[in-house]
Amino acid sequence: MNIRRCVAVMAALAVGASSASGASAHGGDEETVTPLMKQALPEAPGKNVLMATVAFEPGQASEAHQHPGSIFAYVLEGRVVSQLEGSAAKTYGPGESWYEPPGAHHIVAKNASGTEKAVLLVFAIAGEGDAVKSPIPR
Repeated sequence: MNIRRCVAVMAALAVGASSASGASAHGGDEETVTPLMKQALPEAPGKNVLMATVAFEPGQASEAHQHPGSIFAYVLEGRVVSQLEGSAAKTYGPGESWYEPPGAHHIVAKNASGTEKAVLLVFAIAGEGDAVKSPIPR
């Protein structure tokens, strides 16, 4: 299966699963995270790949944060503004993706629209028991 077809299949599964139970918001004004799967990595003992959808309501933004492991984000719907510390902000639309290295400070993550929802498919690598997302220490 080629990469485009694989991503399209995963995106379709993610959209279908995003209405399933298990969705959670970190707070009343933050994005909704819907876990889709967790898989241990046999070639990296103690590490897991986590897959989830992240939904931003119109105008919604995430707090500045970091991740302990690599993050791969793919836009399923809408437009998202993302900025890592030391880099320029960039707006991503459907079919576009980006990578965040472990420990990078993700200082902007927000829906670019005030009228339309935005949804990401996110793959994260994390150690067993690690929080996938944490606020940036001040």
